[in-house]
Amino acid sequence: MKDLVEYIVKAIVAEPDQVKITEEDSDDGLLIKLEVAPDDKGRVIGRQGRVAQAMRTLLRVKAAREEKRVRLEIL
Repeated sequence: MKDLVEYIVKAIVAEPDQVKITEEDSDDGLLIKLEVAPDDKGRVIGRQGRVAQAMRTLLRVKAAREEKRVRLEIL
């Protein structure tokens, strides 16, 4: 899952070397934390959150195939 987020985000941002992604396993499922450069936050979130919502949808589809739960948090 981390690889999918990394692939998408690095294609969007202007500074791909500042992308940091961490995964945390918990009882609720997998939590993916995403950190980007301050100037790139708007690109990752998108207008009215459309890009972020699309990434969350893709993650949910992949997680459903693996029978897991996943959340994406943009810091």
